[in-house]
Amino acid sequence: MYGFYGSDNCNIKDERGLTPRDYYDILSIIWCEYTCAPRLRQGWSPSDKTLGQCSITAFLMQDIYGGKVMGIPLKDGGFHCFNDVDGCVFDLTSEQFRGEILDYENVSEQFREDHFAKTEKKERYEFLKKRLFEELEKI
Repeated sequence: MYGFYGSDNCNIKDERGLTPRDYYDILSIIWCEYTCAPRLRQGWSPSDKTLGQCSITAFLMQDIYGGKVMGIPLKDGGFHCFNDVDGCVFDLTSEQFRGEILDYENVSEQFREDHFAKTEKKERYEFLKKRLFEELEKI
């Protein structure tokens, strides 16, 4: 049983035949304190592995499935990122909100140029991407 938003309806497959649920399983192994957003690292733990992972994960899934990265506006002025691939909406990192109901309707498209203007975020994304493809080679 998966707890991320869209897990029941995300049956899209990539060229390897993998679904977002498969990627969640792989990412669960490699998400770590380093891939967590620096401002949230003090709260990161293996039991809260999706904390601070949203944008780098969403852009990585966009690399794999295409579609758009969308953002839910947050109270701090930032955005919580998730994926919309031709109407298949999934949010691999929604569990970090621990049951809080997010509004997936009041959203705006997010662009990597904006997010990756921060060097640290681009570096975390590259690290996560490298680790993901290392894991995929094992399959």
